[in-house]
Amino acid sequence: MTVVAGTPPPRLPVRDRQAALREARGVVSPMLTRLADERATGVLHREHGTLHLVQGRVVHAESPLAPSLGTLLTAHGGLDATAWRDAEDSADEAHLLRHGLTPGVLELAQVSALYDAAYFALAPSSTPGRFRYGGAHWLAAVHPVPVDDLERETLRRRALLRRIWPDPAIDGAPLVRADPVAAPAVPSRQAAVLARVDGVRKAVDIARELGRPAFHTLVHLRRLAAAGLVATRTPPHQDHPSDAAGDPYVALLKRVRDALEAL
Repeated sequence: MTVVAGTPPPRLPVRDRQAALREARGVVSPMLTRLADERATGVLHREHGTLHLVQGRVVHAESPLAPSLGTLLTAHGGLDATAWRDAEDSADEAHLLRHGLTPGVLELAQVSALYDAAYFALAPSSTPGRFRYGGAHWLAAVHPVPVDDLERETLRRRALLRRIWPDPAIDGAPLVRADPVAAPAVPSRQAAVLARVDGVRKAVDIARELGRPAFHTLVHLRRLAAAGLVATRTPPHQDHPSDAAGDPYVALLKRVRDALEAL
């Protein structure tokens, strides 16, 4: 449920067939759809992130579960970190262009960061969100995205991750390398992700270190999990230790069991 500041809260949604029908039509957030119809301008705060709207379109998104636009722009030397901070402090898009960033590169990075953060911001929530009407974000003119497009892409991404590996625990837990006996070769981009799995880092940590969108990192991690190369870290306390605990085949069977139970 989402609450608009200054207005009575909407009635609690009924979690029945109507919710399934909304998702089938591509509606992830009824509140966001309503704001799009109203051509609202302001910020939608949700449990896992924020969406900035201008005239009913999403122009920027942020989430603690996804690398920021600044991270994506500065990770590979495309923009100096100081230039990004100066542009952010002054809320001046032109500042980025004066420091050598081309409009095309800025637009590509902004769209990538927007869809990435919005995927997490639009995740099912256990707390009410809040919309505050207000001014436009300083990057509003770069590439506004229609809400319908954003929701369709969010649903497509959810379905893709389920097809690859249905257990979502991989997405938010500290990860360990499973190291099976006969480890399959992996592509270089997956190998870079796998190299940073150390029992401490989570998916978002790996994404930030690599300067990549978090969703793309989740795709790699779920594929690595499906190949038996990555698993969530086992809690230190075990109720019933077993001599088979270190057997990679037993570990793989357990992951398959857990994934089937999650379906």
